[in-house]
Amino acid sequence: MNFVTDVLRELPGDRPALVSISPGGERAEWSRDECDRRSAAISTALTAAGVPRGGVVMTMIGSRPEWVWTMTGCLRSGFVALAVSEQLRAADLELRYRQVQPSAIVADERNREQIEASSPPCPVIWVPDEAIWELEGPEPVELDALDPAFVMFTSGTTGEPKAVVHGQRYVAGQRLQAGDWLDARPGDLVWCTAAPGWSKSARNVYMAPWTLGATAMIHDGRFDPEERLELLDREPVNVLCMAPTEYRVLVKRARPRPVEGLRSAVAAGEALNPEVLEDFHAATGLWIRDGYGQTETGHTVAHPPGSVPPPGAMGKPLPGVRLRVDEGELCLDPLSDPTFFLGYIGEGVSHDGAGSWEVTDRREGGEWRSGDRVREDGDGYLYFEAREDDIIISAGYRIGPVEVESALLAHEAVAEAAAVGAPDEERGQVVRAVLVLREGFEPSDALAAQLQEHVKAVTAPYKYPRIVEFADELPKTTTGKLRRASLRDG
Repeated sequence: MNFVTDVLRELPGDRPALVSISPGGERAEWSRDECDRRSAAISTALTAAGVPRGGVVMTMIGSRPEWVWTMTGCLRSGFVALAVSEQLRAADLELRYRQVQPSAIVADERNREQIEASSPPCPVIWVPDEAIWELEGPEPVELDALDPAFVMFTSGTTGEPKAVVHGQRYVAGQRLQAGDWLDARPGDLVWCTAAPGWSKSARNVYMAPWTLGATAMIHDGRFDPEERLELLDREPVNVLCMAPTEYRVLVKRARPRPVEGLRSAVAAGEALNPEVLEDFHAATGLWIRDGYGQTETGHTVAHPPGSVPPPGAMGKPLPGVRLRVDEGELCLDPLSDPTFFLGYIGEGVSHDGAGSWEVTDRREGGEWRSGDRVREDGDGYLYFEAREDDIIISAGYRIGPVEVESALLAHEAVAEAAAVGAPDEERGQVVRAVLVLREGFEPSDALAAQLQEHVKAVTAPYKYPRIVEFADELPKTTTGKLRRASLRDG
């Protein structure tokens, strides 16, 4: 199996495989053959940089063609791709170096400052660089379903983010959600707005559209609701996949309108409130079809094409996927999930940094307990209620409280820190920090603002606490463990 031979080369040659929109609004089209050739060229560049088959290639590129070509080049040659967000800072990158041991990095020049500050342990290939695309490349290699394909980082509540490893089966398994949720069809133009570095971007920006013969569109720009509507007016988009926060902001700050040719609008990443569903439908005539999945599982729950979603429901299990609700927790039979992960690095999966992997497939390890509180109605629809752990989901970003707390504790004024989610009308949740100050420091609005800027400087800015509160002490258990639930409830 190989994504290039099984999917990319099966696309029609008479229309674009990829449409890219630059930050300035310039449009470019890239054919199937050009994407094939350029993915081969970057594969040659990576091999020349010393990347072995099975070696990890980290990308820090925005929504640009170079990112698609690099990811495809990795799938072509059996390299393992780790896409990271351009919002990461040096400390975030250093964590990933320690866990993953990349063999090379492909990065946009605009990220040079953070990359160089992180002291990368491997060669860095900078893009854009037109010389790369003149290289001759290799033919795709034959791969096995259990060969590692991607590393994706998720957040935890008791320590550092975990490195999730997906095999090549994750690539082939996208066909299920591509047809039964995303609703990509041959000849469509599909626009998934997720930025590189998030699991939804890995599967739905280009893999799922190409799998079903559609053209993928990418836009290298920050979210602006008016610009988003202008692009939808200009480009013949048939399928739109956005974060719930983007739909919320679009409804509240812009004026959504019917879009000629737009057939499917989907969302995933956090719960979508019923008011947005109603307002978007009233403005466009389309129902936003919600969905659900985890970094470890891929997409597992969806509203199928053509359905009218019950308010607040995230959908039903995808065909063949076996889910059940056990005492309020969503549980999955991994053997029924075509995109289930291989395991975490350090937990069933090991990597020597030189391309050799040892995998004990977690899919064979029994039922997967999601950690998500879910209820099921009499018609089989699933409704997300809360997380059993403390992950904060803000504007689609999954934020581990430990990461925020660690950043705050690095400031000289902070003695203790707790981070929890607080409800927010647009973002779903925002980060709320409750702090105990060191002796000699006094609470003030100025100090709160200083701490917010500090967090932005030492970790990805989306993690910063939008609410900062001060307290004399934090709630703890008798054994001294922080009781975040008390802060959430309070």
